[in-house]
Order: sequence, then structure tokens, then C-alpha cells
Amino acid sequence: MRHITNHEIAGLLNEMAVLYDMEGVPFKPRAYEKVAQNVEALDREVADIYKEGGVEALRREIPNVGEGIARHLEEILKTGTFGELKKYKKKVPVKLDELMGIGGLGPKSIRTLYVKLKIKNVKELERAARANKISKLPHFGAKSQEKILKGIAFSKKHVGRFLLGAVDPIARVIEERLKRVSGVGHVTTAGSYRRRQETIGDIDILVSIRGQATSVSGLATKRIMDAFVHMPEVARVLAHGPTKSMVRLKSGIQCDVRVVPEQSYGAALQYFTGDKTHNVETRKIAIKKGLKLSEYGLFRGKRMVAGRTEEEVYRALGLKWMEPELRTASGEIEAARAGKLPKLIPYGSLRGDLQTQSNWTDGNNSIAEMARAAMAAGLEYIAITDHTRSLAMTGGLDERGLARQGKEIDAFNREFTDDSSQFTVLKGTECNILKDGKLDLADSALKTLDLVCVAVHSHFNLSEREQTERIIRALKHPLVNILFHPTGRKIGKREPYAVDISKIIRAAAQYGVALEINAAPERLDLKDLHIREAVEAGAKLVIDSDAHAAAHFKWLDFGVAQARRGWATRADVLNTLPCEGFLKTLRGLKKR
Repeated sequence: MRHITNHEIAGLLNEMAVLYDMEGVPFKPRAYEKVAQNVEALDREVADIYKEGGVEALRREIPNVGEGIARHLEEILKTGTFGELKKYKKKVPVKLDELMGIGGLGPKSIRTLYVKLKIKNVKELERAARANKISKLPHFGAKSQEKILKGIAFSKKHVGRFLLGAVDPIARVIEERLKRVSGVGHVTTAGSYRRRQETIGDIDILVSIRGQATSVSGLATKRIMDAFVHMPEVARVLAHGPTKSMVRLKSGIQCDVRVVPEQSYGAALQYFTGDKTHNVETRKIAIKKGLKLSEYGLFRGKRMVAGRTEEEVYRALGLKWMEPELRTASGEIEAARAGKLPKLIPYGSLRGDLQTQSNWTDGNNSIAEMARAAMAAGLEYIAITDHTRSLAMTGGLDERGLARQGKEIDAFNREFTDDSSQFTVLKGTECNILKDGKLDLADSALKTLDLVCVAVHSHFNLSEREQTERIIRALKHPLVNILFHPTGRKIGKREPYAVDISKIIRAAAQYGVALEINAAPERLDLKDLHIREAVEAGAKLVIDSDAHAAAHFKWLDFGVAQARRGWATRADVLNTLPCEGFLKTLRGLKKR
């Protein structure tokens, strides 16, 4: 059986979904998308599930997997692909991973481009657009062609960067394997990964060996490097040395492992964690003190002053230790010197999730399944916030549908009250903001909810003034509590819509509306700079997973990381409160 990661399996299933969609096959595209989402979010490897119980285990352990998809998964595990996918790829032999990343292109338009112009990849797409061939196709036109060219330019800016959410499980697996190698002391992934940046350029892992304080050599070092370069995730070995090895992983990202002496471990961690500007500033501080700072330690002449831990390095520089997420030379050095670093919101401190979708619209799971998954993730409450009627593609709810859903939520809560459970499902909505700033549900329906959340899902091309006024009009609505994904961006896929975010932040503070930090790895919206601006403006925040499947609650920590990079504390984030306290505070914002 081949080694293939969950991420790779999900990619194949998503590709199958797109190909089915291209050919107009009913129902199957959504079914394969759902399974791909569930596979991506699994805490176990699909291969391990199959080893334990074969096809039946795949059906039992992975939500939405029926007999047909289970057999495809078995074939993937044995051969690396499956026959149905190969058959459809012969019909339309295009590079879907490239073309689907271009804004303005979907399955049907990609098929049209192939049938009419034989376009198979982004290079051919750009050549055809620049030759003005796409504008002449039916259902495209000059505006579509211009949008495609903008999408290509946007995608080029993100080449070589990988979403934190995609890198995180890979880095954790490699870390854990290295920790199990005999003789290993510390193992830490540094760089942009440790700073929890939205995207990661490469993975830098530092390792120390127990008992090797001043130098590294010998059998233990060899064991580490041999174990690393032979890991199943490795596609190609770029360098294999005694203290540093570099590989290209199957996911495409480069991963480096360095072995450093124990007495230099803290200095190396400090050096390889901070961004370039942070490191320049700390080295300047060292020079002013007559010291030299490098990845090997902090030295006065040839004598090492500090290096074993990060704390002692920063202390010797006259600074408080600062959280990795802050190390971007954005004021953290001055705050550390003055003893005024914020006490960042801790990981694991969220008690509720205010944006979860169920199978009433475009979610994968029932309300009960979402609730039980949230409980398993350590939460005390969730809000069900399905889409509303103007989003027809998601099966959005109208007033009657929302009322029927409310009855199901009431029944679920009664059952859990009888069970003496402390878990609560709140009634909510992700109400669409219409072009004129009005909401697409009647106030009479919104008044029945525990919280009203709003978002922009259409008319992304309005001018900055129009978009800003549109959103602020929605924020002024007396029933609105939370603005979801405030800038609408999708990292590497879609630019944020044109909006004056400073005005939105001030309006949110003024009208008592919390701003969401959306933790979905491709969104992470708000971005860190806007979070910090919101904190300084006194606007309140919530962190949500935007879960469309029961396994997505694990994304919440990505949102916490985003909040930490924006200098947010526990007090800034409302859903660190217990349910009653959260609701009371949320309603109090409107009264204020």
C-alpha cells in the first residue's frame, strides 16, 4: 500500500467533484466535496483507518462515505489514484489545481475554455486572454477576460506560499516523528510557522540532542538526519548533511531540519523565529551593549553570555520575552523594553463558536452532529448560522425555514437540559447584506433569534465608498450583532473587496457590533493589522471556525493565532465568555 496523506486524498476527491461538475453529473459533485472536507479535517490518517478495518472502517469512520467512495478510497490507498478519476481526466485533460485557483473560473467555464480553445493550464489561459480570444466566447465577454487576467496576476503573488492550515498537520507529524528518534532533546518548528503567519514559505525545524551541550556530532545526529530524509512525506532530498538536511515534501513545500547544541538552542530559536526586521532590531540592541547576537548565541567577545533559552537571550538584551506571534518589529520590542507587552488571548480559551453551518443549507452535518462535535472539541455553546434566502446556491433559508430550524434547535436544547448537559445551541443566521445595505430577512424573523450575524456575499465589485456605506448601513440595524468575515478575502484566491476598513471598525464600535475573526484557513479575516486597529478602537471581536463540517472546529486555534498577532487579549474576544455572559455582553453592546 502506498503512503498518501489525507491532504493528497482530499485533493483527488475535490478534483473528481470538479470533473463531475464539468460534465453536468447531478448530486455527485457535492457528495465528493463533502467527503473531501471530512477527509481533510480527520484527526487520523485514512490509511490507518483502512489498515484497521478495510472498506467497512472507511464507511464507518469517515462521514458521508458510501460504498462507492469507500472503494475509490481503497483504490487510492493502493495505487495513488482511482479509475473513475482517470476516465474523466481523459475527457478534459486540464490542470485543475492551477485553473480553479483563478478568480472568475469555475468548472463549467474551464470546460468551455478547453472545448473552444484547448486551454489546459494557466500559461495557455493567460496567452489566450492577452490575445483577446476569451472575450469572444459565449457567456464570457471583455469583463470576464479582464477578471481572468486580474486573477492570474493575483495568483502569481502567492506562488510558493502555503496556507498555515495546510502546513500545520504536516509540521506536527514531522515534529512528532523526530521526537521519537533516540537521543533527541528539543524539537521546535520555527520561522513563519511559529509566528503563525497566514501563509508559510517553508518549514524550519530545530533539534537538539540530549547531552550534547556545545557541539553536535555522532550517531544520534546521523539517526535524526536519516529518519528525516526517509520520511514518507518526502518527495525529493535537496541536501543531506551531518547537521542540516533539506527536502521537498510531496505537498510542494520545502522542509529543513537543523541540529544545534543545547547551549545554543534558545539563540537559534530566537534567530529563526523572528522575522527579518525583528532580528535586525535585536542585533542592533546587542551591538549597542557591546555584544554580538547570532544563531549560535549572544557573545561578549568570545564568551557566551546567553543562548540556552530564548528567555535568557532577551533578558540579556534588556527585554521581556515576547510571544512568537508578535515578533514582526511592529512595536513589540519597545513594549518589551517598557514592560508593556499585552497578555495575549491564550490558545484553548474559546468557549463558543458563533459561525457554524448545518445541513439545513450548505453544511455537511445535522445540528445535533455539529453540537456533539463542538462538545468533543471542548466548547460550551455554538450558534447555528445558516445562509439566508438570497444565497440560492446554498439553499438559503427564508423566514419559514428559519422558524422550522428554530423548532429543531429548541428540541435539541430541551433534550440536553433534561440530560443535565451544560451545552447550548443558539439560534442565529448568516444574513446576507443586500446591495443597498438592507438585510434579506424580515425583522420579525430576526427578532426570534439569539443573535443576528450579517455578511457580504455578492456585489463584490462596488466602489470603496459604496461598499463601505452598504456595510455600515447594515451595522446600524438595531438587531445586528456580528459582522462575519469583514473584508471577504480568500487567501491566494480572492482579493478583499474594496472597503474602508477603518470606517467599518469605527462604525462597529459605535453601533455595538462585534467583528469576526474568521478562523477558516483560507479566510483568516480580519487580518492581524485590522485586528490591532479594532482593539485600539475599542471594537469587540469574536473568533469563529466557519465550520461547514463537524471536523472543522479544530480550525478555531488558527483564529486565536490571528487574534494574537493582532495583539488581542481575552477581554477583547467575546466568545471567551460563558454562554450567558456572552449573550448579556453582546446585547449590552447594542444598548450602549
